[in-house]
Amino acid sequence: MRDEKSSAGKISSAAASFGLVLFSLIVLLANSADLSGSDTTDTIKLPAPGYESGLSIEKALLQRRSIRDYKDQPLEISEVSQLLWAAQGITDQRGLRTVPSAGALYPLEVFLVAGNVRGLPAGAYRYKPAGHALVKVAEGDRRAELCEAAGGQKSVKKSAAVVVFTAIYERSTGKYGDRGIRYSHIEVGCAAQNVYLQAVSLDIGTVFVGAFDDSRVRQLLNLDDNEHPQCIMPVGKK
Repeated sequence: MRDEKSSAGKISSAAASFGLVLFSLIVLLANSADLSGSDTTDTIKLPAPGYESGLSIEKALLQRRSIRDYKDQPLEISEVSQLLWAAQGITDQRGLRTVPSAGALYPLEVFLVAGNVRGLPAGAYRYKPAGHALVKVAEGDRRAELCEAAGGQKSVKKSAAVVVFTAIYERSTGKYGDRGIRYSHIEVGCAAQNVYLQAVSLDIGTVFVGAFDDSRVRQLLNLDDNEHPQCIMPVGKK
């Protein structure tokens, strides 16, 4: 009888270990699937992010403010790289990211609308955490159009670039039901704060914009119907 219990325990432990490995594999495949299917001519590999700075997290929290006025100066592609990594970058081999996500399902997508970034042609790009790269979704400078979609908020047009968060709720609701929508909204708040704090560290200004025409943003970024705009964050030199 003891041997049977021991064998059952070993089988249960092995099954649990197998389940963990399988889950990790699914996460990694999900993170890399979109990038592998993209047109490589429209994919731009970003500079590697840095993991150290001279500013403490406490000082960044102290200095965090919403900045709506920006100098007419370009951002460096390395600065854009750092902001996007802070928003949704991968932080370990299991595919986990800089932002907490219920069930590690990651319903958020991140876009960059670039207009004045040194080393990056003007256009709209989807950020791919797997590979830390950008994939172009629209040609040309879309800041003015995005500004109109945001009710004419000048910070959007005068920024060097704009970070846009969207959510695909089904990634979370498949497991959590309607509560998965709430979890997605919580996650975008965490991601936006990451962008704020990273901007402070880089001496860059940003602001959270929640007022905009969803349908126009969807059109500008060529989004599918199941992808819902969450917020706009213009960024630029202070």
